[in-house]
Amino acid sequence: MSDTVTRDDAGGVATLTLQRPGLSHALRGDLLAAVQAVGADESVRAVLITGTGRAFCVGQDLAEHVESLRGNAETSLNVVADEYNPLMVALAALRVPVVVGINGACAGAGLGIALAGDLRIAAAGAKMTTAFIGIGLSSDSALAARLVHSVGASRATQLLLMPEPFTAETAEQWGLVHRVVPAEQVLTEAQALAARLAAGPTAAYRGVKTVLATAATDSLEDTLALEARLQAELGRTADHREAVEAFLAKRAPEFTGR
Repeated sequence: MSDTVTRDDAGGVATLTLQRPGLSHALRGDLLAAVQAVGADESVRAVLITGTGRAFCVGQDLAEHVESLRGNAETSLNVVADEYNPLMVALAALRVPVVVGINGACAGAGLGIALAGDLRIAAAGAKMTTAFIGIGLSSDSALAARLVHSVGASRATQLLLMPEPFTAETAEQWGLVHRVVPAEQVLTEAQALAARLAAGPTAAYRGVKTVLATAATDSLEDTLALEARLQAELGRTADHREAVEAFLAKRAPEFTGR
């Protein structure tokens, strides 16, 4: 799609690859456009986001940021509202499973992007950090909210106030990463996981994501009502009928995403 973000499609999986580790203005815009494009593409049944080289994404391109501050500080400081927030909203709006292949270093807004995915596979030894305090800023990219949701308020506070690097192995222990593999296997493993999800019941995955998005904040009554509505809708899908028929016939179901 561009020289900062590439897209490859195969078997219902759209793979978006960050070609640079720093989130420059160009990369942020290209990634937003790519996410919006896969979100509107009905042939896409799973998304894989990964990087290249030794880093996944290390957050804001600081060289570009400093240049922007020197030129027009007010315009520079609008970047979160104007560019980061729309990107995070677009990622959250994806109705299909999102796998993140963390091929290397992951920091700041890059960690926010990684946590916006549904499942994460990381390279052994990959270093991660929240980073923001080190440059005199608080967090963006919904990082605080996702950390609280993933590791609890106490550990999230520690990670944000004292941003010491931690490894992929530690992240796996905390539940931030779902699997750690050798660096050379990250792409293969992430592709296999995305392909598995793409072959599954797409509408049911969408239902799961819908419930998870509000389960931590909705009342019990609201959650039950949402689950009832979604189950009634999903019960009418061809995938549900196929699954129960396959169960009775003792065969594997073949899902079509309808």
